[in-house]
Amino acid sequence: MKRLSGTIIGVLVALSASAAFTTTASAQKLTLYCSAQEDWCQLMARGFEEATGIDVDMTRKSSGETFAQIKAESANPKGDVWWGGTGDPHLQAAEENLTQPYISPMRSELQDWAINQATSANDKTIGIYSGALGYGFNTELLAANDLPVPTGWKDLTKPVYKGFVQMANPNSSGTAYTTLATMVQLFGEEEGFEFMKALHKNISNYTKSGSAPIKAAARGENVIGIVFMHDAVKQAVTGFPIQVVAPVEGTGFEIGSMSIIDGARNLESAKAFYDWALTAEVQSRALEVNAFQVPSNVNAETSPSAPDLASITLIDYDFKLYGSSAERRRLLEKWDNEVSILPQ
Repeated sequence: MKRLSGTIIGVLVALSASAAFTTTASAQKLTLYCSAQEDWCQLMARGFEEATGIDVDMTRKSSGETFAQIKAESANPKGDVWWGGTGDPHLQAAEENLTQPYISPMRSELQDWAINQATSANDKTIGIYSGALGYGFNTELLAANDLPVPTGWKDLTKPVYKGFVQMANPNSSGTAYTTLATMVQLFGEEEGFEFMKALHKNISNYTKSGSAPIKAAARGENVIGIVFMHDAVKQAVTGFPIQVVAPVEGTGFEIGSMSIIDGARNLESAKAFYDWALTAEVQSRALEVNAFQVPSNVNAETSPSAPDLASITLIDYDFKLYGSSAERRRLLEKWDNEVSILPQ
């Protein structure tokens, strides 16, 4: 997509945020919890410092880990903004009043799905990017092991792939929880859990981070990594022999989100970051770190290498249900009790 003239508005918002804090920069700070890829997190932290003069203390953890940290700190919040990571735990945090409502003046520039995310959470979170779930495989290792090319989810449960598949643990990773919730919605709960049990037999190990499986495949440490497709594209564009797959049965997707933590110590800085992060100019900078998600600002640039969501069969993912505390807890407990304990 081409950058539209609305980007000018985003620039003005960023500049106004900068001007508002110039005179008191030395007294301003922001504690940022980030659940996107490390280089993107660094870009956001350092970019905001440069734009506003506000000192940023950034911590990068997976979305499941960040949610757990925010919950553990709820009696004495230490973070101000949670940026990135799958939307489900952001919705759960909103439901448990771990985050607070904020209506940004940038909302008029956002995609409908980003606003829908905010509406479902009573404005306690908002969509910042979207991406489809899928997997990638190392073409050289696939050939070296004389493995067939997998085209769908059910292919990954075939005995021929035993020990060649990696995914993250859904307790720590938003990507993996989205995988679990996708299978329940795609196949029905009974068949979805049978799929997870069959897949479990082929998993070499469960990682903590959602993007780790495809990074391992790129390094030649495993063959297939279940991830969001944009993470696989990043490895392919970097030059690794990774082929990206949109499963033929259809797939789920994420709405990466941003939330202001309830009780934030630096609330004005948090709001300034929130507005800044929603501008087209800032969202377009994702291309600098090969982040191939679809941005929520309609005027932001999207790489031609990014997965075309319009060409992928996406399920009608129920973010409100699967982002709720009760359903998330139930599915994770069921996975722990019925899947993870099985022999491999």
